[in-house]
Order: sequence, then structure tokens, then C-alpha cells
Amino acid sequence: MRLEQRERTPVALAVGAPVAAVALSLALAVLPLWAAGAPIGPAFVAMVKGALGSRFALSETLTRATPLILTGLAVVVAFRARLWNIGAEGQLYLGAMAAVLVGSGAVVLSPVVMIPLVLVAGAAAGALLMLVPTLLKTRLGVDEVVTTLLLNFVVLLFVQMMLEGPMQDPMSLGWPQSAPIIPEATLPPVLERTRVHAGLIVAIAAALVVWIMMERTVWGFEIRATGANPDAARFAGMRIGWIMVRVGLISGALAGLAGVSEVAGLKGYLTRDLSPGFGYSGIAVAMLAQLHPLGVLAAAFFVAAVFVGADSMSRALGVSSYIANLIVATALLTMLLAGLVTRYRIRWR
Repeated sequence: MRLEQRERTPVALAVGAPVAAVALSLALAVLPLWAAGAPIGPAFVAMVKGALGSRFALSETLTRATPLILTGLAVVVAFRARLWNIGAEGQLYLGAMAAVLVGSGAVVLSPVVMIPLVLVAGAAAGALLMLVPTLLKTRLGVDEVVTTLLLNFVVLLFVQMMLEGPMQDPMSLGWPQSAPIIPEATLPPVLERTRVHAGLIVAIAAALVVWIMMERTVWGFEIRATGANPDAARFAGMRIGWIMVRVGLISGALAGLAGVSEVAGLKGYLTRDLSPGFGYSGIAVAMLAQLHPLGVLAAAFFVAAVFVGADSMSRALGVSSYIANLIVATALLTMLLAGLVTRYRIRWR
């Protein structure tokens, strides 16, 4: 058996392989459910109903998918240029903190001004944080995997210090949380009597903008060329260092917007447990989407549905909700296999 690279991938295969990979990951979830002693059929029914079975369930899935779209896009932009951003979690928290500093009463303007101001502040904070490891990579050759990963812990400790010190809400009775976002800076709800907010619209718009940038602009061509072969791109006259800086700024800004979405659209104030790991889950979302900006929308919805459905299944049947992590991990592995099948043809001797 040998692998032969395809000259052109059929449309049916390009669409069918990811769908088959997701179906296979759900089929493999039978094994841990069986090991846990759960009834297979009712478990999957409870999962689907918990994620999609009602207006409330669907709204919770969309709410959970919103930050995953933005962190997934942050990873897509960086990974397409081979800039391995593992620090979306820290960039998310710093973006949320910047949103609170601006939107908790430091400036009081009309919502038409306050909401864009809060979004810009969060995006700028995430971009500046990602600028540090990007410059270390381009100027000194420091591995960005290490720096972005370690900056997550630095930012989380810094946020904890701020919440227990200068940013602590005097009305919180000693609880480490910030002052609330004022109504003028709050992202408005999209669906009545649900938690879906305008951050979802921002995330979808960001996916469209990133797709247009990657596929229809010179910037996108330079990013793709740098990721495909940096030596060839440099030989063609592209400024690799500047391209990397630009990619780092865009990636960090997208992750910072995820923090703004959570703090200004959902929770209303900053706490240490704002994110259950959206920055790390964004890596899985990006890989499931095969680093395609529009594919991030579907991948984020799938991951969110799995986590929301697993929580519902856990409450209904007493099965651990960590089954969601197994399903997402299995889906990631099967998606990698699907990517191999779409890029290469298997030849048998």
C-alpha cells in the first residue's frame, strides 16, 4: 500500500469525509458509554435533546459556540502561517479584563459608541499580548509554543491578582470579581428569553471577514504562502517577519474578542472562572474545521453541542459529562484521518 497525492479532491469526498469522521467519532462514543454502564440509546437521545431538542437547548448551544468560533478563528489564522498560537486562553482573559476596565464605568457614552469601544479594547489587549511571543519568534527565534503556553498562566495569575486587588468590586463582599459592565457597554440579546447575545453576530461576521481575507486578498495569499513554504515566500520578496507580526496581531485580537463576548455579552463581570478552557478548545475547533474559517462555524457548533448535550445526559442518566472530552478528542483523530484521505489516494500493489 502506498499514498499518492491527489491532483484534485472531488467535492463529494471533500464534504463527505468530514461528515463521516464526525459520525465515526459518535459511533466510537458507544465504547465509553458501555463501559460506564449507561444505556446507549437513551444516552444519545438525552444528548441530542439536551443540545438541540428545544428552543432553550439550542440557545445554550449557540451561546457556548460563540467564544469557540472566535478562539477557533484565532488558531486558524495563526496555524495557517505556521505560527503556533497556544495562548488563546490568556488572550481571552486579557481581552475580557480590558473590556471591564473600559466598560465598567470609566467612560459612559451611548451604546452606539460604548459597544464598539469595548470590542476594540478587548481586541487590542489580545493582540498586544500575542505580539510578545511573535516578536520573540521573529527576532530571537524563541519557540512560540512555549511562550504562548506559559503566558496563559502568567495572565491568569495577573487577572487573579487584579480581581483580589484594584479591580475588585466593593459590592462583592470580598468575592474576587470585577465591577459589572454598565448597560451601555453590554452586548444586547439576540433572542428574547435566552442567553444568546450579539457576540454571536460578531463571531459570524469575524468568520466571514477572515475567510475573505484568507481567500481573496493579498494579505491572505502572503499568510498562506508563508505557511506553505517560508523559504520560497522569502525568496519571492515577501517580508516574513512583518507577515508573522500581522498574523500574531490578528490572531490575538480574535481571541481577545472572545473574552469581550463572554464578559460583556453573557456574564456581565470578570471572574477567574470566566472560561472553562475556550482558548484550548479553540485548537480542537480549528483542527476539526481543517483550518478553514467557514468550517470553524460548523466545528464550533458541533463541539458546543457535544458539551451542552453531555451535561444534559449527565443530569439525566448520571453519566460523567467528561464523555464530551472523549467525543471531541475522537472526532479530532478521525478528522485528521479524513484529511489524509482527502489529500491522498490509497494505491494497493
